[in-house]
Amino acid sequence: MTAYEHPGAPGPAAPYDAVVLAGGAARRLGGADKPGVRVGGRPLLDRVLAACAAAVTTVVVAEPRTTARPVRWAHEDPPGGGPLAALDAGLRRTSAEDVVVLSADLPFLDEGTVRRLLDTLRGSDAGRGGAERPEGVLLSDPEGRDQPLVAAYRAEPLRRELAVLAAAHGGLTGLPLRRLTAALDLTRISDPVASFDCDTWDDIAAARARIREHGHVLDEWISAVKDELGIDLDVDTGGLLDLARDAAHGVARPAAPLTTFLVGYAAAHAGGGPEAVAAAARKAAALALRWADEDTPEDGDGEDTEKAAGKVTERDPERDTESVTPGAAPGAGTGAAPGPHAPADDGPHAPAGPGSDAAPDA
Repeated sequence: MTAYEHPGAPGPAAPYDAVVLAGGAARRLGGADKPGVRVGGRPLLDRVLAACAAAVTTVVVAEPRTTARPVRWAHEDPPGGGPLAALDAGLRRTSAEDVVVLSADLPFLDEGTVRRLLDTLRGSDAGRGGAERPEGVLLSDPEGRDQPLVAAYRAEPLRRELAVLAAAHGGLTGLPLRRLTAALDLTRISDPVASFDCDTWDDIAAARARIREHGHVLDEWISAVKDELGIDLDVDTGGLLDLARDAAHGVARPAAPLTTFLVGYAAAHAGGGPEAVAAAARKAAALALRWADEDTPEDGDGEDTEKAAGKVTERDPERDTESVTPGAAPGAGTGAAPGPHAPADDGPHAPAGPGSDAAPDA
């Protein structure tokens, strides 16, 4: 895809750029295409790009590929020159005052973590007793190790120190990241989840298992669907689930997915956006409740309804037996007719039998 220019905003949400390093040989994965490995149905690279979606410019240093979001592409010189050479190549294509630097193997990184890094970088004291703001803020893992590729930096000091290293060593090829971070004034934030990276197949398996845990799976699924469909919409998951429940219980089980589909269609027809979804969902939820209310007889309505159906039995005072009013079904009055608290006969709201297309309970 081509360059993506996100509309920046002044003030607290000041613009920033992002550089994502997606190269490397992935030797511990047997040379697999690590940025393309899927976790939760999405390539690792796309998961990272979603976390920095608010960046004005996002540069990925790697061979171009299809991505869920548009990016700029860059290559280190020489190819395979290592992380500092890759960072320098990406940084040359950015212009914002602050830049987020990320690796492409962070399955649990999210926009909230990126915002936290930037807020700390831009804070007047940044937890430093009122001193000048730091030159960078990075995450540390559970063992306290620095993760310089999950970080936000001020671009000017980053460029300055890269130039110093290049001059001192005749280039940046093969130099480790610690040479850069040792020269910068940094603040550290501990985050054992967001700093988790995937270096081995065991790491991949652990990430895939975690997102399928009860507390994560729904949000992960919604994010995967949005990426797959190419939409960027804040979804009120709780409201839509309530709507699906009301439709399933108040109308019929298959009404749940069909109703939520129609809500989405109506929202799109109304111009899209969270407000359109919420308005359509409210209307459909109110309809489902009105529909369900009709199945709850008011006082005195039950007998009239049964008489209209011709199925009411009456007591014969002379024979002290039950006789059937005209129009009753054959066999009524034998004691087989359901009483007022017995389950009703199969009707339009009866549970679906074998072979039904009914969906499971919402």
